[in-house]
Amino acid sequence: MNIAGNRVLIVGGTSGIGLAVARAVLERGATPIVVSRRERSVASALAGLPGAEGGTCDLEDPEQVASLSHVYGPLDHLVFTAGEPLSLVPLADLSREIIQGFFATRFLGAIEVVRSVAPVLRPGGSITLTTGTASDRPGPGWLLGATVCGATDALTRTLALELAPLRVNAVSPGVIRSPLWSALDDDARQGFYDATSSALPVNRVGEVEDVALAYVYAMEQQHGTGTILRVDGGTVLV
Repeated sequence: MNIAGNRVLIVGGTSGIGLAVARAVLERGATPIVVSRRERSVASALAGLPGAEGGTCDLEDPEQVASLSHVYGPLDHLVFTAGEPLSLVPLADLSREIIQGFFATRFLGAIEVVRSVAPVLRPGGSITLTTGTASDRPGPGWLLGATVCGATDALTRTLALELAPLRVNAVSPGVIRSPLWSALDDDARQGFYDATSSALPVNRVGEVEDVALAYVYAMEQQHGTGTILRVDGGTVLV
């Protein structure tokens, strides 16, 4: 199925992987609708996406999330890539506030967006969530990241059954050169990329354009649902 002419809502679509998905969607003749919390981010993204639509939405505001379906529907596809920059926090330093804040966008936000938007997705449409390899390859400091990835994997499979015949899948990126790692200073971030590259079978970290193709595939294919599409350069193999 070609997505030309489709309307694709991308929550978290103003930077990183989400913005790369918006560009890929636009290149294929579909209309990306990018949504983010910050008006400045939306304006910046739209400046480079001729013909796209967009607006702001605070995922911690239930009324704003509920309005997505009314503002942008009907739609053909939903992509959820929202998430703040990642900071690794050891168990001893975790607090209830940190835990709740981490899950508020990445997991609770995803559920509430799906609940709002699913009713206005046209027949043959799809939902693509974002998970990660942390649940398969956790490490020290990754407790929250690994847990939310595992929860999103389970959410994907459950929604595939509950929302059938809508297709619900998720993309699982490995280490991608993106704003996700902007909490690290420049030297630490580059050192992290270099160390990761040398350990991977493909000998490089991923680029956002690499991962965007997986989201496009999830939209265009017609038979896969409940599937986690891993784009990780071989992370789980080593």
